Amino acid sequence: MEFTINRYHLTSTSLFDCLSYNEEQLIKDKLIRKEYIKGEYLFNEKSYSKGVYLLKKGKVKIFQTNSEGKQSIVYIYKKGDYFGYRPLLANQPHPVSAVAMDNAIVSFIPKELFLSVLDKSSTLAQKLLENLSMEFSVWINKMTIFSQYSVKERVALSLLILNQVYQRNEDSTKPVFISINRDDFAGFVGTAKETLVRMLRIFKDERIITTQGTKILIVKYRALLNMVNEM
Repeated sequence: MEFTINRYHLTSTSLFDCLSYNEEQLIKDKLIRKEYIKGEYLFNEKSYSKGVYLLKKGKVKIFQTNSEGKQSIVYIYKKGDYFGYRPLLANQPHPVSAVAMDNAIVSFIPKELFLSVLDKSSTLAQKLLENLSMEFSVWINKMTIFSQYSVKERVALSLLILNQVYQRNEDSTKPVFISINRDDFAGFVGTAKETLVRMLRIFKDERIITTQGTKILIVKYRALLNMVNEM
């Protein structure tokens, strides 16, 4: 099967696209600007949602923590993404924690305001339903692949996904530095940090990637595509 990044990472869309002018203005007039420093929690696993987050700057990881304190990163949000609405709609606690991976700025929509607009907007309800379906597919695809394939193949796929996350535009073929620490990268791949470092060294020796500190640059994009197309 030909590799398609959208199977593993969602394309950012604006939450306001489906709203009427009045609904959009109602939300924008009451948005709360929040700033988070690197490593700061936006919310904790098992807490109840207080609203919806629109990411304006930076990146946010969502993850679960096991009994040994290790993080399993489910997804990484980037500028333009919005999140936090699923547990709000289900009236259930967050199944994950969210932490700023670098200094981040969000526009926060309080729960009461969001639910009030949702109650009046069938188009917003439809869009959220579509997003929930796509999110579920993305997470299932990632979970299935990462449970069946070798670390080398998972690292290759993760590099392609992260290349998309760190792009400033939608062209994932353009070179971009992936600036992620090795603990987070290992948590995203689902392997030990030492195993990840060894695999990155192999990719570097094969001149598939280059590194500058914790930053990674994909040199041979096609080589990674060939690995995942064989999966």
